[in-house]
Parts: sequence; structure tokens; C-alpha cells
Amino acid sequence: MTQKIDTRTRRRRDPASTGAGARPPATFTAFGLAAEAEAIEPGLHVVATPIGNLKDVSFRALATLAAADAVLAEDTRVTRTLLMHYGITTPLVAYHEHSNAAVRERMIARMQAGEALALVSDAGTPLVSDPGFKLVQAAIEAGLSVTPIPGPSAVMTAIVAAGLPTDRFFFEGFLPAKSGARRNRLEALGRIPGTVVLFESPHRLPEMLVDAVEVLGPTRPAAVARELTKLYETIRRGSLGDLAALYAEEGAPKGEVVVIIGTQEEAPDAAETDAGLDAALTAALARHSIKDAATLVAEETGQPRRVVYARALALARRDDEA
Repeated sequence: MTQKIDTRTRRRRDPASTGAGARPPATFTAFGLAAEAEAIEPGLHVVATPIGNLKDVSFRALATLAAADAVLAEDTRVTRTLLMHYGITTPLVAYHEHSNAAVRERMIARMQAGEALALVSDAGTPLVSDPGFKLVQAAIEAGLSVTPIPGPSAVMTAIVAAGLPTDRFFFEGFLPAKSGARRNRLEALGRIPGTVVLFESPHRLPEMLVDAVEVLGPTRPAAVARELTKLYETIRRGSLGDLAALYAEEGAPKGEVVVIIGTQEEAPDAAETDAGLDAALTAALARHSIKDAATLVAEETGQPRRVVYARALALARRDDEA
């Protein structure tokens, strides 16, 4: 049987208590309409929230935030804006990277007493470069239910728009702030056989891209996504060298930044390239002069004409000697 939530005490109440003194259930407002939130199970509910555009929140997330006994927020001021926008009055409790074991013990005790707590970060999916792992771990160890409420993620939003391979990717989070440590980490990341996703502070972006060029090379494909889902959303794609030059000229951008770096395309095997060039030149020399054959093959292969011409001369000399 569905339980109701008391919006003033945030406690579950018996559905039979619907007399004159009964209190209304929890609600949230969307599209100008009020919706009743069904009761949720005691335990920890990990709720993804918008990374910018408030319209990206799911109905399930809103219902969970409304029905919870409290919302544990990284920054209560940020989360209050979301709750007020959707008419949710659930009490807010600060829970962030500086929250200690005593705070977690109090949260665990509340859930053991039958409360449902919703955990959110400032934006996106909690625990992804945000606090929360220790609380989730503590809840699991205490035998409490942990329920994920999926939704927006800056990582997934950036990677699907970057135009880089998505079949295999690695999320690094933030790189070290100091150049030496950052370069060491980039060197390790360069060996990963997949797309790498990074978060970066906007004021460090230009110098980080310079380090990336030095370590990974200027030709590696990349993208810089800024202010995703917001009014000034910008996604710039190109090589690391191009992007480094761009931000060196423009300076540090504003807003939240995600950097996506693809794998370096393997250079064609030299032996295969030489064999292919020789085959093309041999066919062309059978019909054209050395000069014309070199010109045609250079246009077809994209290789420098002087290189192709030199090889054509060598092949012609070899045939003459044969």
C-alpha cells in the first residue's frame, strides 16, 4: 500500500489518517502543475541533478527530492535554487568534502531510524568528482538501501558531442594543478587505448593544453566543452595544438570546462606505404613519363611531389639496369 509523506515533518504517515487533522502529502511543481510524490523507501537515494539547464531534471528525481526526509547537498545555496524552482520544501542538510565521520554517523543513524535521505551534488551525478563515496560506502556497510536516481552527467554530455570515439573511454577527473605533476599524469594517460575525459579549472585550461601538447603531441584530436547545457554552451573541436594556440590567444574562458582527448591515430606502416607507392608508380610509369607519373601519383597519394619524383627516378633506373 502506498504511503504518504507529511510535508511539514517529512515523516511517513499511515494512509488511513485522512481525517480533519490530516496533513497533505509532499508535492513538487512542474509545468505549472502540482504533482504528488509517492513515498520512497528508507535509505540513501543518490540523485542526479541538472548540470546547468534546470529542465534536464527527471520527474523521478523531483519526486525523490520531494519525498525525502532531507536532501544532503554539497552547497545548500545551489540546491535550494533547484528545489525552489520546482516548489519542493524538503529540508536541506550540508554534506560536502569536508564532512567528517561524525556527520556520516548521524546520517546513518537517521536512515537506520527509518528516514529516506537524498544525496545530491551541486550539479550532475553525485560521486563523479564530487563528495559522497564515503557516505555511500558507510550506508552499504550498515546494510542500508542505496538507490541510484540516474540523470545528467557532464562526462556523458561532453563525450557524446565531442566527435571522438565513444566505444572505450576513461574518466580522469581533475589533473594536478602543478605543471610537473600534471605532465607526469598526462604521460600515463597517453598510454590509455581510449578517449580520455578530464575536468579542468577554466583559469588553468590554457597552460594545461600547452602541457598536453608537449606530452601527447600537437596532432592528437581533442575537444573543449564549456558551459554545457547553459546559455553560452560552447564545444570546440580540433587538434591539441590548434586548441592550445586558440586558448593561448584568447586566454582563460569562463564557466565549467570538460576536456576530451582522443587517441593518436597510428602512423601507416612504412613498409606498406613504400610498397603502395612503388605499385602506383610502376603502373603510372607504364603509361607516362617520369615527370608526369610522379605528378599523378603525388596527387593521388597526397605525398610530397619531390619524394614521389625521387622514388620514380629510382624505379626507372632500376628497370633500366634490369
